[in-house]
Amino acid sequence: MHTFMALAAGFAVMALLVAVVTALLARLAPDWVQQQGRPHPAYVFVTLGASFLAAAAGGYVTAWMAAANPLVHVLVLGIIVLALAALSVLQEKGKQPVAYQLALVALSPLGVLAGGLLRLRVLGIL
Repeated sequence: MHTFMALAAGFAVMALLVAVVTALLARLAPDWVQQQGRPHPAYVFVTLGASFLAAAAGGYVTAWMAAANPLVHVLVLGIIVLALAALSVLQEKGKQPVAYQLALVALSPLGVLAGGLLRLRVLGIL
């Protein structure tokens, strides 16, 4: 049960942060979202950066909440995020540029791993 809670908390933090940034972008910079069928370069940059940082926060929280083997928990969350991102790309096929979608798929699991490793560094394990 503790493992599930650690994974759920990390994923929830990540999802909440991405939702907040997406809502803020839609409210504060609506012209960035779609520009002639393609997202504005600033939107892509902010979205990729926010996704990476949100994933890092999720990885950090998962490693923080893990009772034992925090790195294993972080890796499991990274695999879950990778699978969900891949499914999202398949669902959004043709709606966004392929390079942008692939960058999101690659950056999110890397962010989870970075956040988990940061937590291990804080603990003095690494």
